[in-house]
Amino acid sequence: MTAIQRVAILFAGGPAPAANAVITSAAFTLMNAGVEVIGIKHGYSNLIDFEPESPLVEGKHFIKFTLERLEFSRTEPGIMIGTARSNPGKAVSSPAHLVDPEKSAPLHRVYRALRSLGVDALVSIGGDDTLKTANKMKLFQDTLPSDQVRMPVIHLPKTIDNDYPGIDFTFGYFSAAETLAGEIRNLNRDASAGQAYFLCEAMGRSAGWLAYGSAIAGDACMVLSVENITGPLRNTETVTLPDGTLKTRTVMNLDAVIGKMVSMMIAREKIGRNYGVIVIAEGLAEYLPNSYLEGISRDDHGHIAISSIAIGKAFAVLLGDAYKKKTGKTRKINGLQLGYESRCCIPTAFDVMLGSQIGIGAYRALIDEKLNGVMISVGGQFNLSFVPFEDLVDPVTLVTKVRFIESDSDFHRMARLLELPTE
Repeated sequence: MTAIQRVAILFAGGPAPAANAVITSAAFTLMNAGVEVIGIKHGYSNLIDFEPESPLVEGKHFIKFTLERLEFSRTEPGIMIGTARSNPGKAVSSPAHLVDPEKSAPLHRVYRALRSLGVDALVSIGGDDTLKTANKMKLFQDTLPSDQVRMPVIHLPKTIDNDYPGIDFTFGYFSAAETLAGEIRNLNRDASAGQAYFLCEAMGRSAGWLAYGSAIAGDACMVLSVENITGPLRNTETVTLPDGTLKTRTVMNLDAVIGKMVSMMIAREKIGRNYGVIVIAEGLAEYLPNSYLEGISRDDHGHIAISSIAIGKAFAVLLGDAYKKKTGKTRKINGLQLGYESRCCIPTAFDVMLGSQIGIGAYRALIDEKLNGVMISVGGQFNLSFVPFEDLVDPVTLVTKVRFIESDSDFHRMARLLELPTE
């Protein structure tokens, strides 16, 4: 038996295929070690406003895992404990804020909520924002008086965007890429039949991994992501912040980006291909000139509501106009948003294996290694390793580091070599 008697598992942020493989494997291995495991329902949403006079209710706010509940669930799509984007660390943007009673109050309420359930350790599953919150939960507990219990915090990396440092591939990435690739292959046939183009916006706020993976596997004719906004495709502009100060931000050279697509279309026409599928990463919306972003809402993590911009549809109109101006001809170009349909698809065997090992990593970190403040990583022949939060999060801003596709990597070159040379 271990000193840790009760562990809470929490899933936050967007869904990802193989989520249940992670949750089930973590719960099963911990239960086999004699630990009671509960699942917090819908992320931090039921913890962030906790008050002792309104105790958390089993079935409504959390569930107790049993072997019967876990049966057949490891390969099931969906998220058995649900998810949410509530952010208890929203007001904490520096280490000094951790000792500010007002700014750290939501973290304190989450701590009290978990302790009210007798939780000895927290396993969080989520993307870079959830990692950021896990780190703040760990750091907040470091500020507590010495007589208060410290719950170890272990983080399991999740994102179909695959933009995590410290791990080669995140669970769900390949399942999502395969789902989108299947759609792209279908669209390719449709485009060929009608001599048209589809301009598809793939998920991926910060990096282009999903756009690249689905484009390569789906045989798209071009893929562009935030990593491509360099050289002639890059501009800067100065904007006025709400407090009146000026800020210089990087934006895309919209004419050059659209011009690159037009050149690709002309190059394909020379070999008789008057159709195709272009894939762009939704994160390009963050690089739009400020005039396109005015009035766009932001979430608890400060991100713009990319889905409301519909950059794929907007680019389709711009591309059609630019193509006609360049060639004097018209070509039907359809803008589509892809991505949400891939987040709860049936996971591939690889993602089930990867997710299962990441889940087991929670048990290994807590029980075998007795660690706190680490992220689980898997590499090589599914070998586990444990990456300290401080290697993944900026110690000053408390913001997580993003892993972009390296422009000189062979993965990046693969996409370029599969495209036709443009003018």
